[in-house]
Amino acid sequence: MTTSMTTTAGRPRIDPRGPRFGALITAVILLAVIFLALVGASGGALTLLALQTAVFAWGAFAGGRHPYGLLFKKLVRPRLSPPEALEDPAPPTFAQGVGLLVAVIGVVLGLAGVAAAVPIAAAAAFVAAFLNAAFDYCLGCQLYLLLVRARILSRAPAAS
Repeated sequence: MTTSMTTTAGRPRIDPRGPRFGALITAVILLAVIFLALVGASGGALTLLALQTAVFAWGAFAGGRHPYGLLFKKLVRPRLSPPEALEDPAPPTFAQGVGLLVAVIGVVLGLAGVAAAVPIAAAAAFVAAFLNAAFDYCLGCQLYLLLVRARILSRAPAAS
């Protein structure tokens, strides 16, 4: 998820606090999905997970126009001091793709009648979002860096 971009050496850079802000919103939504599933509101849980899946897709494919990034840019960033450093948007964008994959599996299996898939997928995605929001540890970003080091992915400039 990209937020407040500037360009350094032809590559877009983002405020690293933006993805953490988005992870906080995501964690709250996923916690609501888990709660709804546990209290028997499986239709509501599936609907909310489907909406979060759309947000993951938006973050994975639209980059700088991510809704949580726009909220951060307009409402939060103006109240903060400038970041100490900017970061490459590719790892957080990849992390949104990982979240998308997990959420799609939950939604598809939920629609196929596997009710337990919805809270399980939401719980898996929640763990990742919570780690990012609370501890600034992005599992999807770490996976991205591992795949780059293994030369499975190339470190190409991310599109803005």
